Amino acid sequence: MFYHFLYPLQVYFSPFNVFQYITFRASGAIITSLVVSFFLAPRMIKTFKRLHIGQHIRPEGPPTHLSKAGTPTMGGIIILLVLLISTFLWAKLTNPFIILCIISIVWLGLLGFLDDYLKVVKKHTKGLRALYKVGGQLILAFFLVTYIYFYPPNADFVTKVNIPFMKDLFLDLGIFYFVLVLFIIVGASNAVNLTDGLDGLAIGSIVFAALTYAIFAYFAGHLKFSMYLRIIPVSDSGELVVLLAAMVGAGLGFLWFNTYPAEIFMGDTGSLFLGGTIGVVAILVKQELLLIIVGGIFVVEAVSVILQVISFKIRGKRIFKMAPLHHHFELLGWAEPKVVIRFWVIAIVLSLVSLASLKLR
Repeated sequence: MFYHFLYPLQVYFSPFNVFQYITFRASGAIITSLVVSFFLAPRMIKTFKRLHIGQHIRPEGPPTHLSKAGTPTMGGIIILLVLLISTFLWAKLTNPFIILCIISIVWLGLLGFLDDYLKVVKKHTKGLRALYKVGGQLILAFFLVTYIYFYPPNADFVTKVNIPFMKDLFLDLGIFYFVLVLFIIVGASNAVNLTDGLDGLAIGSIVFAALTYAIFAYFAGHLKFSMYLRIIPVSDSGELVVLLAAMVGAGLGFLWFNTYPAEIFMGDTGSLFLGGTIGVVAILVKQELLLIIVGGIFVVEAVSVILQVISFKIRGKRIFKMAPLHHHFELLGWAEPKVVIRFWVIAIVLSLVSLASLKLR
């Protein structure tokens, strides 16, 4: 909004010229997200407590989690509102990538809200049926596939993916590229959902992933940088930096209240759209396979659940004391904050490894 209303006025007042710069607007987006979060979150927490919108704790979970029962949940509403407000204020709203991300945020946010509403308000312990949840994610994924088919981020690399760390090595997946897009959207959304089991774990990891993809989006959208770094150029992808900066600010603002011991949980309302949006960004900036590294924490968490289920069904034995993986370490005796901080450290290392791929080509 600032770009559309204030930047044209730079012919009359030259300081408004700064609104053309992505870095300036990204900085503004972070600050705005933090300020709005600190204003909105305490009020939402009080409202949720008054309405008795509290977390239900499964009895089969770690015993230390029983004390979390009743903690306000559905805090993803805070992240979603803050992210949208900041994006609308600072981003170029005519940018097609921004529009796609806003659609993804709203759609997956509503899907997660419905799941939380059924569990918390209607007391349906399983919430939204998995079939409907995945179906909703697939609807968004098919929409994105259709858009990419007609309006690819880069027409020369429609079905090609870059192999991380390999110079000028691209794999043409053909029609299977669109299957990969479906898998990324559904997989990323659900992987973050599975990771959201400890105070601050998921949102902290999302902040690191968003920061990493903000850097890739900026370089991909800058022709000279993309040519020098030998990454796929994507015109106008730089505008995604503003949205991702808003996500970082919203994430940090929420983390202030979500850190141990959490005053509020994000619930599916937050985890589904945060994971899905990171997946969408990975596709739009043509760094699809890099998501395995950038989101390594989420990948490992999801794989641990899959392996646990397969092992129990085939062998009748569990690989981990409990899945997802963070619960395994809790049951080994690690304190919750220790698990979270160590996972964050790994997430930071994975982000640095991902950024190192920019030169190791």
